[in-house]
Amino acid sequence: MTLFLTLCAVLLLTALLFVCVPLWRGVAKSNAVVRDAANLEILRDQIAEMDADLKNGLLTAEQHAQGKRELESRVLEEVGSSAEVAAALPRRPYKMLAIALALLLPPLTIGLYWKVGSPGVFSNQMALASGSGMTAAHGEAGLRELERKVAADPANGEALVLLARSYMDAERYADSARIYEKVTALVPDEAWVWADYADAQAMAQGQMLRGKPTEFINKALALDPGLQKGLALAGSAAMERGDFAAAITYWERLRKQLPGDSEDARMIDDGLAQARQMLAHIKGGKAPMLEQIAPQGQSQMATAGKEQITGKVVLSDALKGKVAPDDTLFVLARAAEGPRMPLAILRKQVRDLPLIFALDDNMAMAPQMKLSAFDKVVVIARISKSGTAMPQPGDAEGMSQPLRPGAKNLSIKIDHLVQ
Repeated sequence: MTLFLTLCAVLLLTALLFVCVPLWRGVAKSNAVVRDAANLEILRDQIAEMDADLKNGLLTAEQHAQGKRELESRVLEEVGSSAEVAAALPRRPYKMLAIALALLLPPLTIGLYWKVGSPGVFSNQMALASGSGMTAAHGEAGLRELERKVAADPANGEALVLLARSYMDAERYADSARIYEKVTALVPDEAWVWADYADAQAMAQGQMLRGKPTEFINKALALDPGLQKGLALAGSAAMERGDFAAAITYWERLRKQLPGDSEDARMIDDGLAQARQMLAHIKGGKAPMLEQIAPQGQSQMATAGKEQITGKVVLSDALKGKVAPDDTLFVLARAAEGPRMPLAILRKQVRDLPLIFALDDNMAMAPQMKLSAFDKVVVIARISKSGTAMPQPGDAEGMSQPLRPGAKNLSIKIDHLVQ
């Protein structure tokens, strides 16, 4: 994009020089050049006629030579007199016109291109390429080839994006974030790059959007306030930190851009419904949805379907001295991609650890947000000092990798503190 703009500036400057310099210096107000050209054309026609008459025997060689000499003399006389007239005429500069053109042409040209041209074609080139035009490499062989390509040419933006996406597909999230960092250094003013970087960084730190991911999301939206992925991630980050009003604002802006019957629109509608419900509970003076978070019961387990997820939660030795037996323990499942609202949630206490758990559709917080409605979910075990389901700094947490509903015998270790 920078090279393109530089070339455009050079071309525009060259055009201005060709137009404005002659106007500044002044031009002779004479038709001498035009008249000379017309006279020369007439004389050429006359010579051509004489050549034809010579060929047809209408003129002798002597007559042809004499006539040609007379015509050449006339040419010299005409050109000489025109040059003298042009030299004698004063040159009239048009300085005001030159200044006006120099001032008006650049903004008019840029405005016209911005209106009818394609100013985003270069900035979106890699974004389009990384979407429909480029697909991530699959398999170890494809990854190795991409790695060699990037090592040979570290400034190859398309190869970097391909490699970052390939790492994401291979669930090598930290490697993907590392490559996206290089992409942002190469093209720091592209919003979609920062959004992808935020996504990769969040996955690398256990699907948490706090910290760097939120910082990258903010950069993306500062560059492009209407970026769909940026708005989606911003809403999820707001939900994660319990700022439901902000989540509603972001997702409402995103919803206006989506077709009404699309799957993405339906997912955002579900997220908006959950955010509004949570906000209403806060305004009503209640802890968000805690009345729906009940201890696990045998009747729920009996009616669970194929979506049921089972496993065991343990606490790492390093954190045993940092939690109290009466601290609240939440075990919940949420969508791996999309709204961060819990799809199923179980409430216990630290004294219950190690805990054998089961999550299913009976534990859904809303009818439209169930485990069985999503292809991939993550299971989170969190120890809350405040007793609320929303994560707070200082809470202890552990998380599974993305998995399909119906997974059995998971093992989740609570091994880190929420920052």
